[in-house]
Amino acid sequence: MAPSDEGVIIDLDIIRVYKLNYYKDWLKNLNPNRNKTGRVIRCITKDASLIAMVMDSTAIVAEAERIHRPSAVVTAGLGRLLTAASMMGLLLKGKDDSLTIKINGGGPTGTVMAVSDSGGNTRGYAVNPIVEIPLRTDGKLDVGSAVGKNGLLYVMRDTGGSEPYIGCTPIVSGEIAEDITNYYANSEQIPTVCALGVLVNPDLTVRVAGGILLQLLPFCPDNVIDRVEKNIASLDSMTSMLDGGLSLEKICGRALSGFEFEVLDEYHPIYRCGCSRERISRAFAAMKTEELMQLPDEKGITEVTCHFCDKVYHFTRDELLVLNKKPAEGNN
Repeated sequence: MAPSDEGVIIDLDIIRVYKLNYYKDWLKNLNPNRNKTGRVIRCITKDASLIAMVMDSTAIVAEAERIHRPSAVVTAGLGRLLTAASMMGLLLKGKDDSLTIKINGGGPTGTVMAVSDSGGNTRGYAVNPIVEIPLRTDGKLDVGSAVGKNGLLYVMRDTGGSEPYIGCTPIVSGEIAEDITNYYANSEQIPTVCALGVLVNPDLTVRVAGGILLQLLPFCPDNVIDRVEKNIASLDSMTSMLDGGLSLEKICGRALSGFEFEVLDEYHPIYRCGCSRERISRAFAAMKTEELMQLPDEKGITEVTCHFCDKVYHFTRDELLVLNKKPAEGNN
């Protein structure tokens, strides 16, 4: 307690708590998407001709932007890949299954990678997060030139078997959505329509992000394919629909115009990194002693930074030796 200039007793602890709560609220408001989740609905037409997933990934892409601080075009490219990975992850059957998408088209961004679990929780990174290139002629971010068009898109599914499934297809445009569509058509022979979008604010934060994934089921009649193509051709961009306040259900209704459908499931994935000191320790324990001893710097410290969340871990030389279960040479 302390007196004020006017002789009134002031509780300094109360003031400190008030100021702390004020700044917590202020920081929270700087990123309104923080601590929120993505939202995905999965639908099926009543004639069982196709399934659809529609996703609002704004919170996930905003978290990726907060962690990596990429330039606008890299935020757009990484955000699209994270959105695709999340929806594709939800198609996995096993609880512990995972999916990895990697793309490198020879552009300045280098490799862009996204990993998802079967709950759609995803994480990702770009090797070169800062890329500055001109906008396209239509004024939009040129993700295709940032990613590049000369390379392959890899999709790896780990279902717990001895070897993961790996499929790859040539990059079509580097814009991500067309490349995902091409992958399903040529690697898995599943007719698919994919639309992805990320709208970046002038201050480089994420305004909205989302995607649509439509897949035709076996024995789907040709007239259904024609109707879907017409619907997608007349559909507004994913970002404009989300930014305009349309719900996922209404967006799905537009994509499936002319079809009766029902919502099967709803998911709330997040940006989630699974790194930990324990996981890194297990990796070190599997290494040979001579390999471990090449890692510490001149101060005897080994620094490991997670690509997905930028968290930094430090290990001393002695800690590495303990993990390796071999005594240091010359120690008694």
